[in-house]
Amino acid sequence: MISDLADATAEQLLHAAEDGVRTRRSAEVAQLGLLLAWADLHSGDPQDQPGAVPVRYGGPRLVTLGGDGTPGVADLALVEMAIARHEGVLATRNALADVLDLRHRLPTVWAGVQAGRCDVWVVRRVARMSRRLDRDQASVVDTAVAATLDEAPSRILAIAEAKVIEADPAAHAERIKANRDKKGVWYPQPRPGDQVDADDSTAGVAAIFARIDEADAVAHHAMVEDLAAALAAQAPDVPDGDESPGMDHWRAEAFAMLADPAAVLAFLHAGGESNTGDEDESPTSAPAPAAAEIVVHLSHDTDGGLGPMARVERLGPRLLDQVRDLLARHTHVTVTPVIDLHAGRSVNGYEYPTDIRRRTELRVLGDRFPHATGLFGRAGRSPDHDHTVPYDGHGPPGQTGDHNDTPLARHHHRAKTHLGYSVFQLGPDRWVWGTPHGLYRLVTGTGTTALSQTEYHLLAERAVVLADDYAA
Repeated sequence: MISDLADATAEQLLHAAEDGVRTRRSAEVAQLGLLLAWADLHSGDPQDQPGAVPVRYGGPRLVTLGGDGTPGVADLALVEMAIARHEGVLATRNALADVLDLRHRLPTVWAGVQAGRCDVWVVRRVARMSRRLDRDQASVVDTAVAATLDEAPSRILAIAEAKVIEADPAAHAERIKANRDKKGVWYPQPRPGDQVDADDSTAGVAAIFARIDEADAVAHHAMVEDLAAALAAQAPDVPDGDESPGMDHWRAEAFAMLADPAAVLAFLHAGGESNTGDEDESPTSAPAPAAAEIVVHLSHDTDGGLGPMARVERLGPRLLDQVRDLLARHTHVTVTPVIDLHAGRSVNGYEYPTDIRRRTELRVLGDRFPHATGLFGRAGRSPDHDHTVPYDGHGPPGQTGDHNDTPLARHHHRAKTHLGYSVFQLGPDRWVWGTPHGLYRLVTGTGTTALSQTEYHLLAERAVVLADDYAA
């Protein structure tokens, strides 16, 4: 415990912050443990007690809050626990439902969070996501999520989502059907006072909300993007001192332009320029549709066939039928060869070839800085591919390759370059980091784990050997 933060060194502040995370996680797990113990004390049916007031007269009853396989609890017993927790009864019921699911349906995940590998809120959400599964189906989620608890919350939840779908694809197909039955487009009418609202004025603008088929949304997005880019390219120069409109502005203009399909066709047929010639002049050919690419990750089932689902870059887990829907509107579909993520090569130049960059991004999925949350498939830009060991123009051949590639978001790349971070690579998907003030981390495909200084130095010595092994 630091008595006076103003006198603390940088190292002391960092280690105190790290200790605080462990303490907070341990305290939150302890609170859930108290809930479990209280539920165990009140797991008998209160109607079996002598003189119990019947349920029909408002007496206590046994309720099941969690999913399949969780025990019941006396409903009125939770009122007093809610008082002790300084919260409403509904919040206590929700917390108990989550932790009952964790203990009885997701035991490996529960063990991981008890060990401090993850924030409690993340696994509670996993419990809610998987609640409608039966106990056997939930075990699929338990195994997969437990292996990823060292990763960023967004990645954990993405894997949980995929496994919930995989565990019961029929139920997910029903969800898709139910959602498609609720499609619609809404044009909210302004309310009195909205135009002069100090925080969110609607003067001169309107909002539109739509729920449409996913494939239609993807196609609509592509059209708006292409049209917005064309409008921006043909926009007149902005006077000096004025700010150029951003792409959000041009997307809005493109979206509005779609209300007049004839104007869109005329604009596109004219090559993105307004038609100032003869009104009777007609275009001779339609503009070629923009090429689109989707990257689909497939897996095999136990019989060697394709599993029921796939992961689509930028979209997430989808049933194979949904992937087919995405491609259905295209008359020409080109299937590119499968990229072998286990392959590796190196070249004798500074720039990373396209195949190495692409293979690395598909292999690691996201930013390899410690505890980073960015996923390349959902980001709007590609990462920086940084040489783990800095490139030496007079050094040995084969410095640029899978063995020496650390993909980073630009902010993290700048920090690594200018603030004295150290990083070693143990292979194509393992990195050892040291921060300027003595924090050490191992970053792998399954997340980030803390290292002691001794562990850091031992792994750093191995990195030198492994780099030589992977270089071509």
